[in-house]
Amino acid sequence: MFDVKTKSMQWGEETLTLETGKVARQADGSVIATLGETSVMANVTFAKEEKPGQGFFPLTVHYQEKYYAAGKIPGGFFKREARPTEKETLTARLIDRPMRPLFVPGFKHEVLVMCTVLSHDLVNDPDIVALIAASAALTISGVPFMGPVGAARVGFEDGEYILNPTIDDMTQLRNNPEQRLDLIVAGTRDAVMMVESEAYELSEAEMLGAVKFGHEALKPVVDLIIALAEESAKDPFDYTPPDYSDLYAAVKAAGETEMRAAFALTDKQERTAAISAARETIRGKLTEEQLEDGNLGSAFKKLESSILRGDIISGGARIDGRARDQVRPIVSEVGILPRTHGSALFTRGETQGLVVTTLGTGDDEQFIDALHGNFKSNFLLHYNFPPYSVGEVGRVSGPGRREIGHGKLAWRALQAVLPASTDFPYTIRLVSEITESNGSSSMASVCGGSLSMMDAGVPLKAPVAGVAMGLILEDDGQFAVLTDILGDEDHLGDMDFKVAGTENGITSLQMDIKVAGITPEIMEQALSQAKDGRLHILGEMNKALSSGRQEFSAHAPRIETMTVPTDKIREVIGSGGKVIREIVEVSGAKVDINDDGVIKIASANADSIQKAYDMIYSIVAEPEEGKVYKGKVVKIVDFGAFVNFFGKRDGLVHVSQIENRRLNHPSDVLKEGQEVWVKLLGFDDRGKVRLSMKVVDQETGEEAKRDETAE
Repeated sequence: MFDVKTKSMQWGEETLTLETGKVARQADGSVIATLGETSVMANVTFAKEEKPGQGFFPLTVHYQEKYYAAGKIPGGFFKREARPTEKETLTARLIDRPMRPLFVPGFKHEVLVMCTVLSHDLVNDPDIVALIAASAALTISGVPFMGPVGAARVGFEDGEYILNPTIDDMTQLRNNPEQRLDLIVAGTRDAVMMVESEAYELSEAEMLGAVKFGHEALKPVVDLIIALAEESAKDPFDYTPPDYSDLYAAVKAAGETEMRAAFALTDKQERTAAISAARETIRGKLTEEQLEDGNLGSAFKKLESSILRGDIISGGARIDGRARDQVRPIVSEVGILPRTHGSALFTRGETQGLVVTTLGTGDDEQFIDALHGNFKSNFLLHYNFPPYSVGEVGRVSGPGRREIGHGKLAWRALQAVLPASTDFPYTIRLVSEITESNGSSSMASVCGGSLSMMDAGVPLKAPVAGVAMGLILEDDGQFAVLTDILGDEDHLGDMDFKVAGTENGITSLQMDIKVAGITPEIMEQALSQAKDGRLHILGEMNKALSSGRQEFSAHAPRIETMTVPTDKIREVIGSGGKVIREIVEVSGAKVDINDDGVIKIASANADSIQKAYDMIYSIVAEPEEGKVYKGKVVKIVDFGAFVNFFGKRDGLVHVSQIENRRLNHPSDVLKEGQEVWVKLLGFDDRGKVRLSMKVVDQETGEEAKRDETAE
């Protein structure tokens, strides 16, 4: 009934297996990839006809994590997987980015790739497995795909690169100073196609070495996919790339002069308007048949690309007049919003980000329900890209894949320099509002985010800056690496290479290639040029603020931490939370306590924090033998008086310890509610507290000099 084909190999410390032929046999390509006990099923289908007038390549990638894969039931009210999580969205982008450039140019049939996590061993992250499964499914489907693509994760510990480190190694990267890298590399056997990483100030040489290590590690995966395809691939889809050379020649003849004049304008708005006018001029000179040709958009793009690329490769200036390694003018401002905890406006050319920092307490941490476990995050970064930032009218909705991806890139760049939560017990939320955009708004979010947090008083280990690099690569091998690319240079170029870091090293690297890959020589030059650009940007940022402010905003909460023994946690919380609720109500401060006994007390009022601290201290602290305390008589009995002297601790003052004379009854000198000074003499054999009044001067509270013979 089944024609199952399976290929396996030893990959690092685990076995990688690819299987096809048993499941989802009606899909054009279906592969289940398994690494260890993590399994992901990838299914590929594609339309056999192109939609009329299709002007772009409609590739859609979905990645789904099923909770049953880890033996879990989803949280929430509905107990069902719903909209994609941030992890699912980011992984879908991770799969899309290296695949998209490898489809045959001109192919515009709809393609759907669906990856489903079937099993998760809590050791091997499914994202790499999903990427491999998707590549294998595309390779055997018959779709015109110039793969296959392999992928690998790379760690860096004690100066050594590690292939496919475990989830435990990567999840708490910030808490493991020895583990300095989480990098994903995807590519063909000949070239790297995509890089995604977060790092802890790695040098350019260390980062380049990691990319090379990952590329070598993925080559056997490519060979395994090829071996599977040799036995199970479907016949290639009969597709011939469209020949629009005659149409391109007509477009070029009709308006090359006008298009060149448009690209000579340095202002983005003027240039965009002039390009639109040039296109209308060209359309006016074309025949009805040429106007209805579905490849007209490709012909326009080819003309624009040839003008922009040709000028740069020939040694001319870029479209805004800059040299290849020149960064646009930068203006940095901080503290521009009076009621926020921290704010910055970072402007680089025609790209601008307004980044705002809000400091919160433990109540504000984000609870994340993931396949490998539930955890909290105290650093949030949200990126918004409204239509007005590019002068357009558009539908405004919730964050899309682009917003989530750009926000995560900025998050990765900044999280490496955050202080330890034990040193800075705040939840930090950054919001980047992109108010203008003409290239590299994610890197503007990094720069603005660094400034905004320092304005809020966050003690960053070092300021962080980011820069986007571009590439023009011609068929004859000539290339040009561009620093701080514009939107048009990104759109018409061959690479988007984003590098963020401090003066000491790289904290994040993201690379997407639109051609069949780049050489190590090009990547090395791009990293070197990016370092120069990054250091220049840091210098410009330092003119506004170079380190965290010493004082918080008057509107930000203050947080103090204290640690109590774990066996005292129950006493602080009380039955049903009664005690901790009373502390909050009486003091007016927020109080959070974790399982390790770390208590965070938060309030904008210092007196409230101190009051809560004192109340908690009185519960958990132990009285010291030989020390004098002020207490209150709570009960009088025939043999003495019970005095509340330390928090809720009571002790007995025996009748013989009240005064240096014989008393008939304690009530001769004491009454309930009376305040007295007592000295803790110690504890009896049963642990009962023994107190004395007669050894303390009841007027001053100082220990009195005693006549040893008086007792």
